[in-house]
Amino acid sequence: MQRQKSILAFLKKPNPVGEKNAILDVSDEEIKGTDTPPEKVPRQILSDGPSSLFSSIKHKFAKVDSSLSSSFHARMEVENIPSINFLPPKHDRPENLGNSCAAPKQHSKQDLCCVGKIINDNENKTCSKLNTLEDDAPGPNTPGMKLFVPRLKRVQEDICNFKERADCSSLGDNKRTKLVQATDVLKRNDDEKSETDSKFEWLHPSRIKDANGRKLGDPLYDKKTLYIPPDALKKMSASQRQYWDVKCRYLDVVLFFKVGKFYELYEMDAEIGHKELDWKITLSGVGKCRQVGVSESGIDDAVQKLVARGYKVGRIEQLETSQQAKSRGSTSVIQRKLTHVLTPATSCDGNIGPDAIHLLAIKEDSLGRNGSTRFGFAFVDCAALKFWVGSITDDASCAALGALLVQVSPREILYESRGLSKEAQRTLKKYNLTGVAPSLLNPSDTFGEALEVESTIEKDKHFNGSSNKWNRIVDGIMHRNLALCALGGLISHLKRLMLNDVIRNGDIFSYEVYRGFLRMDGQTMVNLEIFNNNADGGASGTLYKYLNNCITTFGKRLLRNWMCHPLQDVEKINMRLDVVEKLMENSEIVLQIAQSLRKLPDLDRLLGRVKCSSQSSSLILLPLIGSKILKQRVKVFGTLVKGLQIGMGMLRTLQTDELFTKLLSKAVTLPTLSGHDGLDKYLAQVDAAIDSDFPDYQNHNVTDSEAETLSILIELFMEKGAEWSQMIYAISCIDVLRSFAISAISASGAICRPTVLPHSKATNSSVEAVCPILSMKGLWHPYALGENGGLPVPNDVHLGGDGSNEHPGALLLTGPNMGGKSTLLRATCLAVIIAQLGCFVPCESCTLSVADTIFTRLGATDRIMTGESTFLIECTETASVLQNATENSLVLLDELGRGTSTFDGYAIAYAVFRHLIESVKCRLLFATHYHPLTKEFASHPRVKLQHMACCFDPTSDHHRLVFLYKLVSGASPESYGMQVAQMAGIPRPVIEAAGKARGVMKEMVGESFRSSEERDKFSTMHEEWMKSVVSVSKIKVNESLSDNNDSLDSLFCLWHEVKSSFIK
Repeated sequence: MQRQKSILAFLKKPNPVGEKNAILDVSDEEIKGTDTPPEKVPRQILSDGPSSLFSSIKHKFAKVDSSLSSSFHARMEVENIPSINFLPPKHDRPENLGNSCAAPKQHSKQDLCCVGKIINDNENKTCSKLNTLEDDAPGPNTPGMKLFVPRLKRVQEDICNFKERADCSSLGDNKRTKLVQATDVLKRNDDEKSETDSKFEWLHPSRIKDANGRKLGDPLYDKKTLYIPPDALKKMSASQRQYWDVKCRYLDVVLFFKVGKFYELYEMDAEIGHKELDWKITLSGVGKCRQVGVSESGIDDAVQKLVARGYKVGRIEQLETSQQAKSRGSTSVIQRKLTHVLTPATSCDGNIGPDAIHLLAIKEDSLGRNGSTRFGFAFVDCAALKFWVGSITDDASCAALGALLVQVSPREILYESRGLSKEAQRTLKKYNLTGVAPSLLNPSDTFGEALEVESTIEKDKHFNGSSNKWNRIVDGIMHRNLALCALGGLISHLKRLMLNDVIRNGDIFSYEVYRGFLRMDGQTMVNLEIFNNNADGGASGTLYKYLNNCITTFGKRLLRNWMCHPLQDVEKINMRLDVVEKLMENSEIVLQIAQSLRKLPDLDRLLGRVKCSSQSSSLILLPLIGSKILKQRVKVFGTLVKGLQIGMGMLRTLQTDELFTKLLSKAVTLPTLSGHDGLDKYLAQVDAAIDSDFPDYQNHNVTDSEAETLSILIELFMEKGAEWSQMIYAISCIDVLRSFAISAISASGAICRPTVLPHSKATNSSVEAVCPILSMKGLWHPYALGENGGLPVPNDVHLGGDGSNEHPGALLLTGPNMGGKSTLLRATCLAVIIAQLGCFVPCESCTLSVADTIFTRLGATDRIMTGESTFLIECTETASVLQNATENSLVLLDELGRGTSTFDGYAIAYAVFRHLIESVKCRLLFATHYHPLTKEFASHPRVKLQHMACCFDPTSDHHRLVFLYKLVSGASPESYGMQVAQMAGIPRPVIEAAGKARGVMKEMVGESFRSSEERDKFSTMHEEWMKSVVSVSKIKVNESLSDNNDSLDSLFCLWHEVKSSFIK
């Protein structure tokens, strides 16, 4: 308070001559401030000696222009000049100064310049009277710790820097202008220093340490904690210790400290507030350190802005009022506590958008066999109050981990420091689609052992409110202990964020990345642009955008989940198709559903928030924010009940159509609405209670008695929490199926219901298994635009067969650049995904055997940040195909081998293609510019040669190449690279030179070209078959020929070739 005395003394007017200074009453109720540590009385800067020239005129300069920088505030807090006020301190709250502060008197710049001249004449005398400020502990090089220099001298020196050494009494307009410029420069310099320098030396970047004394450069440095010297803590006031006791454990969190009706940020957090929210930094608050602040009315908006920009934000609330604190004693300090911490991955309130926000924890355990590894994982959606836990087995490419990351799309990833392999860390960076960097856990924050996690869950009664028993969920996971460790790490992190209600009341489920569904790894979903396009990462031009006609936000989230997990069960696929077909035939039902869905709020998240508040939270006991929380709870609960009433009315309406209800009940599990155990009467009673007790539930101030009523209502409502969840899931399924119907109805091209067949299986009586079928007539890309914005050209794709109409299982595709090869490949894959989702397919007719996996190798990109070249990416993706593909897979390979030399690339493409058609025998679409491949496999019975057609425009001067985008039989004669280069704008002389060079190269290897033209009659494949025939002839009579599958394959191929030759 000593410093406050001196500050207030500065603000008083000069006393009349001979009158003593007035004594301030520091106990005045109007003068309030945050406690500051006691300080020693500093030495006097100007001694009380005989009157001097300065003392005789100093009363003229007691007040200066208030427009000058407030950054001099800290320097003006000099307690030994009580009658002179260089600059009034700037405070955010008027109560800090009281009503006794008089407005500063304005003085002319002419007077300032005169004083500058006088002081210049007495410079040595004035400087001899300066002393440094003393403090108990040495401080950093901050404005408050520097040698004090009177403001008038600093202004005078700045004038000298601008070469204004003339007599100040005769300054003209130009001189005055330059003086103002000088003070502006000084203002900016001091502002920068006050904003960057800290009062505490232990906060300097070179001296900052974690709780264990490790510095920033230490690999074990803990970025969450802060070391504060014990001596510094002793000198702090009670309010200071309240703040720094929390901050030393939450250094990575922006902490708002409640002071009266304001929330304040200090030191490093103040810099963040200044940078992100453009708040002005001042030197005040707790211990007169750097601070910014906001009123109670603006705190929610400020928190949401910081969270949206990736910061973790906490609030230290007051647990009592100032009157309650005074009742405990006049020196008592208001009790405060960190109530909760919000992060980008745990946001529940505010405008968080329709997409699910997930916090993911990963635990890796290497198997040590061929680079294989396994992962345990757990993630949570705090807004919906749901946990998922599971495990995966992965290869060296981390394809399964990539699929998990694309499916979950987490905002934040938790993993143990040094707990992930380099391959896994590269995968995290590669699929970091949301733009939020992974959160690195420190070595001390390990996930713990499985037994420890089990003990913690049992002891603390986690997941008590879950409809599923947590131990049953975990016991069904393949790598149980690994998944438990990841769950333990997630729980530990949520506890630190003060989210115990989420852990206690959350539902827990198991999560499958692949099992039972069409498998698509992360790279496949990226290549096919399922959720994000490759141009700008947005949703336009994606399959999700094409299928997303959902109205409700929870329906949109379910659609995304379905798209990550297309079905393999033919019966379930047909059940969905039955509902979609019925909706397409009955537009009235579609309209009724849409009208009801538009009235629904986000029921899924509302149910999670109500469930989280079913047990009393400590926050409602807080004197200042408890009423606000109760008011919000009434609004959320009332909105949920009213929304469920609308949803139940929609389900009752649909039940009037018996045929539709029968079809719907097969695809969706519907709740029991009426009868003895029906939900309609139960929900009606709760609705009536809300209308009676909280008629204005949208804006109702809750009293103490009403708070008890609300708690009882919520508890009774949540007795049927599982039924409400089932009902909300049924509504979301209806929304998604309606979306599928709308996509089919609004399609601009031909659309059909696919005929889906089960997996193809070999029979013992058959020499060769029938290849799975993929037959599509009139196939078009669902959201790609053709020329002039029209529809893409439809094409027919036929692979495999059922014996009566058999086609080769592999398509070797050639054609010009930009001819539409990649579009055809993508359209084929998308049609399979759409069919197995249970939606109508964009083609005239479609018959396919269910695919178990889709593999893609498309495009040519590198990843500089992860150290992966174009060819390495090619080979990594191809390796995943060769290791995991089965005969029921669908494989797309586009221009494999182009990332390396021509000879190496061709050799790799040849070997991979041959392996897939002869060993794996899957459905394969292989696009290439290696035309010798078409000669090598022209006669292969499992290969079909086709190309994208093109022609030359005879009317153009240079015979412009015209793309027809039509799939036709046979191989393309060339790739027409010169014509495409001309279209791209390469100068004509360069193209002509390239044409000559191509002719020379052909001449040089002419013999090879001519010999390659004959390969379609007798290729290397035929050579291998002949060698196999010779080896078969050497088999002994007593050996079974059926035991040698390779010999059988060779004989079959040779038989097919001979047969084809005779037919020709």
